Amino acid sequence: METMSPAAATPPTSLPQLAFCGNLAWQLDRVYARGRREALEAAAKVFPQYVSTDRFVHQAPLLRDVEVLFSTWGMDEELARLVSGLPNLKALFYAAGSVQHFARPLLDRNITVVSAWAANAVPVAQFTLAQILLSLKGYFRNVREARLPANRGRTAETSAPGVFEETVALLGCGMVGRSVAQLLRPFGLNVVAYDPYLSRGEAAGLGVGLVSLPEAFASAHVVSNHLADLPPTRGLLGRGLFASMRPDATFINTGRGATVSEPELAAVLRARPDLTALLDVTFPEPPAPDSPWYALENAHLSSHIAGSNGNEVVRLADYCLEEFAAWRQGRPLKYQVTREMLEKMA
Repeated sequence: METMSPAAATPPTSLPQLAFCGNLAWQLDRVYARGRREALEAAAKVFPQYVSTDRFVHQAPLLRDVEVLFSTWGMDEELARLVSGLPNLKALFYAAGSVQHFARPLLDRNITVVSAWAANAVPVAQFTLAQILLSLKGYFRNVREARLPANRGRTAETSAPGVFEETVALLGCGMVGRSVAQLLRPFGLNVVAYDPYLSRGEAAGLGVGLVSLPEAFASAHVVSNHLADLPPTRGLLGRGLFASMRPDATFINTGRGATVSEPELAAVLRARPDLTALLDVTFPEPPAPDSPWYALENAHLSSHIAGSNGNEVVRLADYCLEEFAAWRQGRPLKYQVTREMLEKMA
């Protein structure tokens, strides 16, 4: 998606009333930065304060004409419930990912909810691609072993298959999983996927083969988790699946920590030092002080950095700006969230 210039956001008709909404002012500042707030100020009459839970009772009388809210991380169900009562509110544009934790009060009032989850999928997919390629080269096990002086000179030849004609399994083919599948296309790999919601036709379009969950773990050299955190998936990935992984295989989790039975994964990693786990997400986050992830050498922990960070966060605002322009012009929205979608989205 192309970034949006201020000129592109300028509406051809009268300016709507708009407010920025969220309980983390610093997140609003950084997401709607680098000209994005100015683009919205050119496209709408912007309420001068950030709308937040602690100030809402005083702000509410001044918000009666607000038609559109722009938000990001820091939006919660309590604030959503408060703003859903605004008499003229028609739409909320959320410049972040999941809306599971706040969308329902708005949807109950037939307020349009748009999420920039597709923008957040871009850096996650890129991060995952990097980890998959390094895993296929045996990088993570190699650097563990290369630290030991006794292994110097004996680690050039590894058991890693390399980035060609090897199997990679994707668990879940939502926006991130689909993006990863597309990024893997140039590398001559066999990509398979487990996703109960993915049809064979859709899988063929993505260039992936559909497999069962046990087949995904048993067949792939790299298993990458992108399953949504929903009641049916919590703790779904357990001991039997991890124990069935091939020698020297890697498990990547940039999805949700709650989909993994972490004690069972830790037990398998202790028993099988040939395996590697790359955990960008855990449950809880951050891990408890006594978590095995701090001690296991074959578990590599990162602090949920796969999603939008640094300059990447303004891409979230760009997606919302483009959707806002479409909404104003009565064009179809690409990233509108419905109640039905919440049943299977992260």
